[in-house]
Amino acid sequence: MVTKMTSPILSVKKIYKNFDKKSVLQNLSFSLFKGDCLGLLGGSGSGKSVTLRSLIGLERIDQGEIHFDSKRIDHLTESELCKIRTQISYSFQSGALFDSLNVFENIAYPLYEHTNLSYNEIKNKITEILKLIDLNGIENYMPSDLSGGMQKRVGMARAMVLNPQIVLYDEPTAGLDPANTKNVVALMKKLKEKEYTSIFVTHDIPSALELCNRLIILNQGKIVFEGSPQEFINSQDPVVIRFAQAAHYHHPHERITL
Repeated sequence: MVTKMTSPILSVKKIYKNFDKKSVLQNLSFSLFKGDCLGLLGGSGSGKSVTLRSLIGLERIDQGEIHFDSKRIDHLTESELCKIRTQISYSFQSGALFDSLNVFENIAYPLYEHTNLSYNEIKNKITEILKLIDLNGIENYMPSDLSGGMQKRVGMARAMVLNPQIVLYDEPTAGLDPANTKNVVALMKKLKEKEYTSIFVTHDIPSALELCNRLIILNQGKIVFEGSPQEFINSQDPVVIRFAQAAHYHHPHERITL
């Protein structure tokens, strides 16, 4: 159950982002509360991933404000943002593992960079996290030894190894077969049960409905829908229905547009 605090853990206020005079984000505002799993949906080019990257300064916004833990962060220096990124962790779409490092070294990398844990403490932590993602005993595997789904789960493990306050998932089920999609969603469910706060960028509507307590749909950088999964299912808004159809999701009210 999501417990709303008096103030959000993350707040996005009227942000804008342009690339070569092309508007990508327009007057975008939303809040994230502790325990939320917020689904950020939309078609290709709608601004989903740019929004996610903007939250931790991988893209610099042109206008607006981003607040984390009651502190404005959009104007921070790169070194200051590095500290924020230990608390707002990014799980990249590809997994983004270091090809030259094995699984143990990939997951351990943030621990060596940002903690003073001993080798044995790091080893125990990685053993524990590999059990959590149902990939026991693969510490010595190289990324090239892993399937796409396994790489994504290892990337997710690395993203959460520092126990961040927020995890940002960028298309974690994209390109996966049904079995691997099921594994990734199962892992995200485990993390949700542990009350991780997260934003789930996806065009995978069934997974978003299964995992998220709130959904936002972007179209051309603007919010065209914000509500609960049930409100999405009940919506008769033609914009929502067209998005569902484009994503090959059978919306209950899709006949309304025929």
